[in-house]
This record gives sequence, C-alpha cells and structure tokens, in this order.
Amino acid sequence: MSEPIRRVGVIGAGVMGSGIAAHLAGAGVHVVLLDIVPPNLDEKERQDPKARSRFAESGLQNALKSKPAAFFHKDFASLVVTGNLEDDLAKLSDCDLVIEAIIERLDIKRALFERLESVLKPGAIVASNTSGLRIADMVQGRGEAFRKSFLVMHFFNPVRYMKLLELVAGPETDSAVYDRVAAFGKWTLGKGIVQAKDTPNFVGNRIGTHAMMLGINQMVADGLAPEDVDAITGPPMGHPKSASFRTADMVGLDTLVHVADNCYAALTEDPEREVFKVPDYVRTMVEKRLLGNKTKQGFYQKRGDEILTYDPYTNEYRARGGNPEIRQACKKIAGEEDPRARVKALFEDQGPAGAFAWKVNSRALLYAARLTGEICDSITAIDDAMRWGYNWELGPFEAWDAMGFEAVLARLEKDGLELPESLARMKAAGAKAFYQGDQVFELTQGKYVTRQADARELPLVAVRRGEAPVLRNSGAEAWDLGDGVLGLTYTSKANSVDPDVIAMLGEATARAERDFRALVIVNQGDHFSVGANLFGVVVAAQQQQWDELERMIHGFQQACQRLKYSTIPVVAAPFGMTVGGGLEVCLGADAVQAHAETYAGLVEVGVGLIPGGGGCMNLVWRALESIPEGADVLVDPFIAQVFKNIAMANVATSAHMAQRYGYFRSTDGVSFDRARLLYEAKQRAIGLAEAGYHPPAPRAHKLLGESGIATISMLVDTLVQGGFATEYDGFIARKLAYVLCGGASGAASPVTEQRMLDLEREVFLSLCGEAKSLERMQHMLMTNKALRN
Repeated sequence: MSEPIRRVGVIGAGVMGSGIAAHLAGAGVHVVLLDIVPPNLDEKERQDPKARSRFAESGLQNALKSKPAAFFHKDFASLVVTGNLEDDLAKLSDCDLVIEAIIERLDIKRALFERLESVLKPGAIVASNTSGLRIADMVQGRGEAFRKSFLVMHFFNPVRYMKLLELVAGPETDSAVYDRVAAFGKWTLGKGIVQAKDTPNFVGNRIGTHAMMLGINQMVADGLAPEDVDAITGPPMGHPKSASFRTADMVGLDTLVHVADNCYAALTEDPEREVFKVPDYVRTMVEKRLLGNKTKQGFYQKRGDEILTYDPYTNEYRARGGNPEIRQACKKIAGEEDPRARVKALFEDQGPAGAFAWKVNSRALLYAARLTGEICDSITAIDDAMRWGYNWELGPFEAWDAMGFEAVLARLEKDGLELPESLARMKAAGAKAFYQGDQVFELTQGKYVTRQADARELPLVAVRRGEAPVLRNSGAEAWDLGDGVLGLTYTSKANSVDPDVIAMLGEATARAERDFRALVIVNQGDHFSVGANLFGVVVAAQQQQWDELERMIHGFQQACQRLKYSTIPVVAAPFGMTVGGGLEVCLGADAVQAHAETYAGLVEVGVGLIPGGGGCMNLVWRALESIPEGADVLVDPFIAQVFKNIAMANVATSAHMAQRYGYFRSTDGVSFDRARLLYEAKQRAIGLAEAGYHPPAPRAHKLLGESGIATISMLVDTLVQGGFATEYDGFIARKLAYVLCGGASGAASPVTEQRMLDLEREVFLSLCGEAKSLERMQHMLMTNKALRN
C-alpha cells in the first residue's frame, strides 16, 4: 500500500489541462490549476489577481461549458482552485502529484521543471502529459530526487470519456513512483493503464496515426472518395462510426498533422516513415483553417441540412458521393452485430471494399507486430491502447484472430510481404491464434503465456457459474454468479423491456428469494436498457387490444414492485443509456451501482406517453423519502421538480447528475471503470445481505391534489400560449400533473403506492388511445429503424 494522492496540481489550462483537472475533481481529488499570466496586460490589470489568473480561470469556465461535458457535475468545480505561475507556484507545495500539460516545447518545459523542483515537497511526483518529448531530455539538469519522481502520464482527449492512460517511466524513475501513479490512475480515475516505452507518440497515437494515414494516403492511390474510406474503415473494420475522416474532423486536422509530423521527424529509421508524410491537400486544408469540428468545416461541412464533402482532387466542397458498390457492401457488413464477424466478412470481401481494406490492414497488422517490443512489451498493451484510446472494438491482434490467424499469414506471404522475425517464430511454433482462452502468444517472448486477469474486472461470461443459466426465456437469463448472488441479464434487442424481460424480473426475484441471498441486474452491450419495447405497445394500441396492453403495463408495475419489496437485496448496475423502463427497473431496486457514464431519464413524453412502470410514483416517493415524519414541509417544490424532470424528459449526463436529479440515491455507488461494474455491484449486493437486509415498509404521502393540478396546468397553459410547447405537449403535461398530484383527491388523505400506480396506468393507457401519441410512437420506431440502417 502507498500514500493516497489527495491533491494534484495541473499546469496548463488548455483543453487537455482543464479536462485533466475536471476529471480529477470528478474523482474527488483537490486540484490546483495554474497557467501563465496573460501577456499584454495594462497597468491596472497587472495589479489585479483575477486578471493575472485569467487563463486558468477561463480554462475552468470552458471546462464547465464544454460539450461533451468535462465535469460529471458542475459542483465538482468547487474542488478546483485556479491561479498563475508567477504568483501562485507555492500553491503546489502541498501537492502529491503535479501534471504538466503545457506547450510541446522542450525549453519551456525544462524551465518550468527547474522552478517546480524548488517548491515541491519531498516525495511529490511530477508527470508530463507530453506525447513527443523524451523523458531524458525533459529532466536534463534536474536533481536525482526529481528524476526518480518523474514520469509521463499521457491522457487521451476528452479525458473524462477516454479510458486510456499511457504511463511511461524514465531510465531513473523509481518503480514505487510508477506503481503509485498506476494505482491512482486505475483505482481513483478509472483509467486503463498501458505501460509504454519512451518512443515517439508512445502506443495509441503511433498505431492509430499510422492506420489513419494509411487510409488517407491509400485513398488517393486508389482514386476513392472520403465517403468510401469512411464506409470501409468504420464498423466493418471494427472501428467507430467516425472511421477515418470523420475522426480527423473530431480530433482536428491541425492536431493530426502535428502528430504525423512529429512521427515523420522522429522516426528516421522506421521503414513505414513515409506513411506519416502529410499529403499536400491536407496541408492546404490546414492553411485554409479547414480544421474540422473546431472550425465547422474539415473533410465534411454542414450547410443547412446538407452534408458536403471536401474533394481532395479539386480542393473544393461537393455533394456527398462515393462508390455505390463500396457503400452497399459496407452497409451489409456493418449490419452484423458481432465485430469479429464484420472484420472477417470484410477480409473475405472480393470487391473494392475488401481490396482497399486489405491494402490498409495488411500493413497496419505487420506494423503493430514489428513495434511489439519497441513501443511496449505486450501485444495486449497494443490491443488495449487501441480499444481504450481510439474506441476500436478490436485491437490489431484481436482483429487478426477474427480474420483467421493462418488465413491472414498465408495472404501476407502470398503478397510477398516480409514478416518480422517474431511472426516467423510464432508460425514455426505452430501457433494458431494470438489469443487462446486465458493464454496469449507474446511476440517478445515467442511463446504462449497466461494473461494476467484481475478478478474485479472479469466479464459476466467469466464470472457466471455452470453450463446453463438458472432461468432463461427469449428476453432474459438469470445466472449463478457465485457467493449466493443471482445475476439477471437481458438478451432482448438493445436490452429493451419486453414481456419476456418483465416475466423474468418476477421469476428471477422469486428464485433468488428461494435459493440465493441477493439479486444483481447486470446487462451487457453498449447500453443498460433503452426502455420499453415500443413496437409491442404500438401493435397493441393499433389493434385496440386494451386488456392485453393493461396486463402488460400492470405486469411491469408489479415486477418493479416485486423487486422493491423482495426479501433479498436487489442491486441494479446501469451504464450508458438507461432510459424509460430501463430507469424504472433501477428505481425498483434497493440500491444502484452505476457506471459514471450512465445517461438516465424518463423520456416517455417524447413518444406521447408518461412513465408506466412505476416511474411517476417512485420519483415522487424518492423526492419525499428524506422528509422526517411529522415535519410540516410543503411538498409543492418537490413534486414540481419531479414534474419538470419527467415533462421535459431530462436525461442526466452522468451517474452523479442522476443522483442530483433524484433518479439515483446519493448513497448509490458510482463505478469509474465499467470493467469493474459487475464486481462492484455484486459486492454491494453481498454487503446488503451481510448487513442483515430487510425490505422497506410501504409509505403513503399526502400530495397536492386538485389545487396542485390547477397550479401546474396554469403554468403549462402559459408555456403553450408563449409558443414554448405544443397544444399536445400541454395535453400530456396536464395528464402527468394529474398523476403526480395523486389525482383530484391527492391532498385529502395519504396516497398509497397502489393508488399512484393505478393513476399512472390509467393515464398511460388513455394516452395510448390518442391518435397523436400513436403517431409519435410510430415516428420513433421509423426513426430508430432509419438510424440502424
């Protein structure tokens, strides 16, 4: 065990520095954010502390306003203190760690480190966020203690959302210092640590920039268009939808050129050096300030409702185009859900898409193999870096296995491409894949070794016990997770709540009460749950199957109530989109262990409905549960806020914000690393069981009744008359107010949970019968289908 890192200094309040500061604060770390004194201040400003620290304060304010949000919640900004490097350097004297994120100039960094050495306390660690300068050069002239406490912490932008943190130790870095920072990055910040070597651009940017530049250069060689390349190098290749050129727009062409130029200048002995040479048309774009999203024009430009493409052959924008054959082939491949199947299909494609992909992939795969041992010691480090830093679904070696290790090797040899010695040894050893079960063939060792797996990061498939689930139907499964915990996981499309999922909620709860001591609801995929299966609701409403629809809604309400009053603790583990019925399930759980990146809300008004699975009742009850019994407190503002959150379909943009909205309790847990979410949710469930869990007692509340309905309706009328809401939006809002106020008699006597559920179900069903609600639901279904296509 080592001393915790409680206070961190960040020097440089630009996009990266302020992003690092925001993420540190979100993890509960106190931060000192410093930047230079702005040049050219007038005499009065030079005497003004606020003016002198303007750069740091502006960086903090920009982080608060940034989209996507840099902070989990604006309240975390209170943990950040700003200042300037001339007046406030001494504020770093009690910092445990100082991270430098200033301009990539060696002389300026050296001068800064010289000043830092004189103010830091013994044992303080200094880290640079550089991606191009060597450690030995940066610490030249510094004392032994400084050199031993120095390393590189290379974050990826945006810091909050990108899991990768590359750590690079210098020749004199103390191993205890490295271990302390690695533990801090992993356990406190939730980052995935890749141990890189001190080489240009380390691991992620070296491999990623090479792959991107391969596509950019090969496009011109093959006479293709940017749309063609993006169609190929996106999901069909196991990469994000932003693919190559859209990614360049997101990152910024100036940034891409800087990284590529750095590689080209530094990698004088690299046989792939020419790949990093920036094409003339890209330099022309940078000169014209066509930098991508930051200037609203790059490889793509939006004009009105039309997306235009920058044509590298004419250096002008044109209407979207591209090769129809490539577009059709890639659309078909992208429709496959499994990224391994997509990668294999692209490898086997006999058309122009497959041909282009092979030209790029063959060189990219060989490059990754050659660099193993040079930029890092493990192929898993390269795969991790590309998944965590570039959002690839598969790293290079994982993709190689998906295509077929031997098939790729045979094709490389057929094309006359030279294999690095490490691959030749692997072939001679008779290896059939890079990954086999818990074994990985490490090219640096020339043999299979056991992968080091942390039990806290194991996926569901590795945790579950037995050959078959305890329970299964078409929409969900329940598995024995060991330690007396039953795990319920949805298998429906997009983890939507359908009749099978509803049935399993009840069945799994009953089985857990009988044979287990806790139940955890833990899903897989990109999102916890996108809500109810709207298709089933639409079909029932179209066919006026009101009894069937009422049974479905009543069943969902009772399933959530079953969770709430189970004799064993129930813990939900949401992540990603957790909306509508997905959130209603969480509201029925005793506790939540949410991934930090959980986006939760009750969004039913968007399709002309209100929450129907207990969401209305449970949000009101959550809002009122902290009021002591007997307290003479007006409930109006509490119910008004619940009304606002539901009527405006407010979606929390983090788990912390969901706590502020009342969707999760302040006592619910937040996991910074989704890889640990299952483990931490299970531990929370075990903790509740070990602590002598008993279900809560139902409560009833006096609500606002008729007067509250009238007050909210007046507010709604004002919004409609002012053009801020449509007449039908107002109609739905009044129906919602009726439920949240407990009906017309809600103020006369305490309203029970069952009464609230009856009101909620009554209004939900009435809205299903409205033509405009049905129209909205059908529109949503058509929109979702178009997005999938």
